[in-house]
Amino acid sequence: MIIVNVKEGESLDRALKRFKKKFEKTGVLRELRARQAYEKKSVTRRTQLKKAIYKQSLLRENLG
Repeated sequence: MIIVNVKEGESLDRALKRFKKKFEKTGVLRELRARQAYEKKSVTRRTQLKKAIYKQSLLRENLG
């Protein structure tokens, strides 16, 4: 549970911003999205490989 103490004289917007920052650090939303659509390990590996190949091609274009 995330607790954000609002200091005296502090605006609600600033407290909300601190809450959002703390919530983002916990990674709950990221994990929820990952669990919504299960992806097999083979598919995950394949997408990672495609990304790596793409990055390498970009790197070679910039160098050569």
